[in-house]
Parts: sequence; structure tokens; C-alpha cells
Amino acid sequence: MHMNRIQQHPVLSVQKERVRVTFYFDGEEISGFEGEPVASSLIAAGHHVFSYHHRDGAAQGLFCANGQCSQCTMLIDGVPKKACMTPVAEGMDVRTLKGLPQLPAQDEPLVQAERRSIRTDIFVIGAGPAGLAAAAELGEMGYQVLVADDKPRAGGKLVLQTHKFFGSEADCYAGTRGIDIARILEGEATRHPSVTILTNAPVVGLYKDRKAGIFLNYESYLIVEFTALVVAAGAREKALQFPGWDLPGVIGAGAFQTLVNRDLVKAYRNILIVGSGNVGLIAAYHALQAGIGVAGIFEAAGRITGYQVHADKIRRMGVPIFLNSTVVRAEGAEKVERAYVAAVDEKFQPLPGTSRVYDVDAILIAVGLSPCNEFLEQAQRYGIMAVAAGDAAEIAEASSAIYGGKTAAVRLACMLGKKTAIHVDWETTRQVLASRPGDSYERSFVIPGPEWRPVFFCAEEIPCNPCATVCPVGAIQLKSLRGTIMDLPYFAGNRCTGCGSCVAVCPGLAITLVRRVSDDKAQVVLPWEFNADFDIGAEMDLVDQKGGFIERAAVVAKRKVAARNTWLLTFKVNVEHASKIAGIRVQPEALTLPLGGEQGEVQAEAVDDLDAVLCRCERITLRQAVEFIKRHNVRDVNQLKALRVGMGACGGKTCSQLVAKAFALAGIDFADVEPPTHRPLFMEVPMGALVNEGLHKLGGKDAGARGAP
Repeated sequence: MHMNRIQQHPVLSVQKERVRVTFYFDGEEISGFEGEPVASSLIAAGHHVFSYHHRDGAAQGLFCANGQCSQCTMLIDGVPKKACMTPVAEGMDVRTLKGLPQLPAQDEPLVQAERRSIRTDIFVIGAGPAGLAAAAELGEMGYQVLVADDKPRAGGKLVLQTHKFFGSEADCYAGTRGIDIARILEGEATRHPSVTILTNAPVVGLYKDRKAGIFLNYESYLIVEFTALVVAAGAREKALQFPGWDLPGVIGAGAFQTLVNRDLVKAYRNILIVGSGNVGLIAAYHALQAGIGVAGIFEAAGRITGYQVHADKIRRMGVPIFLNSTVVRAEGAEKVERAYVAAVDEKFQPLPGTSRVYDVDAILIAVGLSPCNEFLEQAQRYGIMAVAAGDAAEIAEASSAIYGGKTAAVRLACMLGKKTAIHVDWETTRQVLASRPGDSYERSFVIPGPEWRPVFFCAEEIPCNPCATVCPVGAIQLKSLRGTIMDLPYFAGNRCTGCGSCVAVCPGLAITLVRRVSDDKAQVVLPWEFNADFDIGAEMDLVDQKGGFIERAAVVAKRKVAARNTWLLTFKVNVEHASKIAGIRVQPEALTLPLGGEQGEVQAEAVDDLDAVLCRCERITLRQAVEFIKRHNVRDVNQLKALRVGMGACGGKTCSQLVAKAFALAGIDFADVEPPTHRPLFMEVPMGALVNEGLHKLGGKDAGARGAP
């Protein structure tokens, strides 16, 4: 059986005792792990097509892995369900959904209906860093707090992050990996007996009488009565439209991280990433750790939009970043097989004669985030006392979201009449942590001496200070320019112990240690966050700050800093190179070349993107939308529902980000267009679940036949 599982990971522990279950996919016996989503089990088994659309038979597969887009809907035990949110179970019958499903026959009358409800003071939507921080703060004040999250674990996107975080070590656990920060924040919230966290509990509706509906465990309906609300639902990834973007294999970067870091599925062979923000840069790092090749990162803007230190780290690992470039189309027989990219002009239009093709089986979309603030807007319309926290209030790093949650909690308490105030430093700290990168500086060249000396390869001002706080002799300080953790670190002491603490803690892997050992040789200590199952003497390619090759050298020592889960590798190198060496190449250059070699073969120009799908759920093209807008003089997004745009199972969450382009092409300023109305329910809920009818689970090898088209 073809199983694409990650057997060994440099950061994550691969559990050997996971319980295997057997289920059936289109009659074929498949093995999966108990509790993991059906989608992950199928992709691990090499199956990427989950359905064929009823309109044109187009193949569909995993896209968001977040329960919001419905592209992964399958026939599961006779009922259409989202494969990314449905845990696999022994004997489950899973079928490719071909066209529209049939409702299973249900001839028996309603025999019971149960209303389930609970009461709390504060209801927190979302158990990410902002929601957990808000819950901890409110719990400290003595409020009864209920937190609801749609995922099986609390922590939000932190549970997908294997990298060490930037920020302040004292304020937001900088230098600690996201997966560990998630556990810390959950512990801080649940140590208060008045705080309860519900997982696998998506909030699906908000009502005028200060009540909310939870689709608990995706099988029953729970009403929550509350006094006030904290919306910390995070953000969803923005979509990017191009011909072929609806193929299986075009997925959000977060969905990719879910597969490789949560479910340990080696989903793809070689990927291409669109977008150079921190999400895209980090996704490349996660791919390499999972043993997946990265052909490159393509950014339409003329500059990298994430942290420069992140970008440099990825370049050193062997992943090129192309600016003023973007993907223009994807091709493949029911799955991505090729990606076409081209240079773009100042209006982001592809330049003729620059299109080249890459042999990849996935395209990751990492072009920004949109706040999930629908419940906040609804609460404000209903006059419900509510505050937003984290990405629902402002798109920023998780470190900033922690303080956003704390300040939102105190603000809400004040609204409730409690005599308290936001700590004087909290808002300042939040603003610093949310800061965009500042100025860049040229670093002075370090001449290796007989004693160890740190070399810093971070040249851009970002909020980060863990290297300055872990040095046992206080030899690393921040330059006093801004007077905050935006200042760059430098070596301020007269001695370095060579302990490597600064090298191991640096989130950007941007610190090395050097010392001269002879007239022509020096030693350099480099961080390594990949499997280290090689012997002393193994040779590696060493590179400079931007990834340029310097020399090939042998490992002369290696040790693991267990507290940081990071290896320190020591190399003996030419003395004139020592202070220039910043990292180790991870993947060979051959994986990053387009078809046709280093320069690539210029391909036929991209097809007209007016023929690209706009609404994935209903398979409506951009051309159809533009013509409809012109023909009917449309000035309200809701009018597009007559064309079925926004009427699909995702509730318009995906296409609502793209309709502005249709109006622009129709010659209409989108600022003059009435925005769409949100659905009363945030996601699909079966009618039987709404009344808690108590239906038994259908199940069984042949259950899927009952709902087959």
C-alpha cells in the first residue's frame, strides 16, 4: 500500500503507538490512524481527488483543510461530509462524490428532539493565542468563561508551527516553538477553574438574544447563553485566482502545514509557493523539514513582504525567491502536475515571453490573510457587548495576538462595569510586537580570533530579543536606537564562552560562532534543524547570508541543545570564509530549476484568466461574472447570487475575496458596490443535528450506497 507518511521529523515526535483503523474508499480497503481526518488518511494513501462537480465533472480535492471551503466534501457513510473535519473510523464507508448526492431515505417520523444549552458569563470564539490569552485574563478576574474552537486541539495555528517564534522571551515566549507555546497558553487558561475549553466545537450561529449555536463534535447542536462576547476566530487565507487554481494540489499554505505538521502526511513531492510573507516563508521551511522539495517562492511585489531574516534563512536552505513574479496557470490531469510562472509589470500583469514551467505536484497559496470577523459584525448589529482580539481585530504575528487577547479581555471587563484598567505596558508591547520591519543596516565584518565570537546575520529591525536574554555572560545586547526589542543585537562583551545558547535560540537561525584555530583555518558553529543521522566527517555545502555557495566542508562535531531542540554543527573552514558562512544548504539546486534547465524554456503565454473559475463551489467563471455585472448593471454583490456566485456550500467565504476583480473588469469601482450579506449559519449543519434528533450512526462497508448519486 502506497503510504506517504513522515516517518522521522527533526522537531515533531512521530508516535509509534497510534491506533490503525481500516476503512473503505470506493470499495478499496484503506488504512488510516484513528481520529485523523478522512482527507489526511486518503492523501497519505495517494488519493487526492475527493469529488467530481455536478456542473462540469471537474475534479475537486483538499483546499483549506479548515472546514470552511467545502471542496473536500465526500460521501461518508451515506451522508455528504467534509473530509478535512470528519475523523476516520473503523469500517467507515467513504466514496468519491460524483455530482449531487442523494439524501438517504428517512421514513421514520421524528421520535425525539433534545434542546441542549449552557450558560456562561463570557463566550470566547476561538482558542488561538488571542482567545486563550483573553480567557486566562478573564478567568483571573473570576468570570465564568467558555471557549469554543473548531479544531481538535486548542492553540489555533500555533499547533502547526514547528519553528521558533520571534518577539520577546519575557513577554511572549520568543525562541520557543509554536507547538510548545500552544500548550503553554492552554495551560495558563485552564488553570483557572472558571475557564472551560470546548474543542471540535465550531460556532455556527449568533442570535439576537445573546445566544450562539455550537455544532459540538460535528454531530449535535449546543446553545450557549452568554452576557458578553470575545471574537478571536483568527483569519482565513486569501484566495488567488488563475487558470487551474481549482485543481486538487492547489491549496492554502495553512492547509499544507496541517497535513505535514499536524497529521505528519508527506503530501507532495515538490511544491511551488506563491507569496513571500511570513506564512509562505515558513511553509517552505516546514516542507523541507518534511522531506518535500520546494521549487521556489514567487512574489508579485518587488520586495519580500515577510521578515528578511526568514527569507535569508530559506534562501540559505536552497530555496530561491523570485520577486516581480507570479503563477499564471496550473495544469494537470485531475491534479497539479505543472505550474507556469511569469514575470509581471508594475500593474502585476504577466510580461510576454517570460513564462516558464515547473515540474511540481502542488502550489501553495500564501498571499495574505482576511480576518474572520463575521461574528463581531453580527454582534455589533444586534447590540451585543463584544470585542475582537487577535487576527479578527488586526492581522499580525501570534506574539502580538497574545497581548491583543489580554487587552481585549480587560476592555470587555471595563464595559461590564468592573473597576480595572489595561496595564500601562500592554498596549505598547502589543504595538511593538505587531510592528512591520524597520530599517536595515550593514553589519561589520568579524575577523576571527582565538576566542569564540558570535556573528549576527540579522540586518533588519524586527521585534526580537531572545539572543540577548539567553547569553549566560550578558555579552549580547541590543543597540539603543529605538529603545525597544526592534533594535538589532551586537556583541558587547569581551569574552564569549562558546556555549551556543544564542545560536540555538535564534528564530531566524541567523547567529553563528567563529574562532581561528590555525593560520589558515577556523571553526564555525551553525544551527541545524533537520535530521542529524549522519556521521562526523560528513560533508555539506556551506553558504553565505543570501544562500550563495562558499565552500564544502566536513562536520567535525555535533551536539544537540535539547532545550531548543536544535543541533549545533561545527565545521573546519578556510579562515577567510568563516565570518561569511551563515548556513547550510538543505536541498540541491536541481529541485529548483524549471523544465529546460537553469534558464528554462519560454512557454506559450497563459490562457485568458477570464476563463478561470471565480466561484469554486458553483463553478462560475470570471468571464460569466463580468458579463452578468455589465448586462444587469450590478451594484450589489448579493445580485451575483442570481448567477449562483456565493451560493455554494462555503457560504461565499472564498469567492467574496475575488469578486472585486470582476467588478473592476466590468468598469465599476468596488467601493460603490453594496457588500454581500452573510449567511445566518456560518457552516452547514444537518437538520437532524439542529434538533439533536439522536439518529444512530449509519456506518458499515456499504453505507455510502444510500446517498450515492
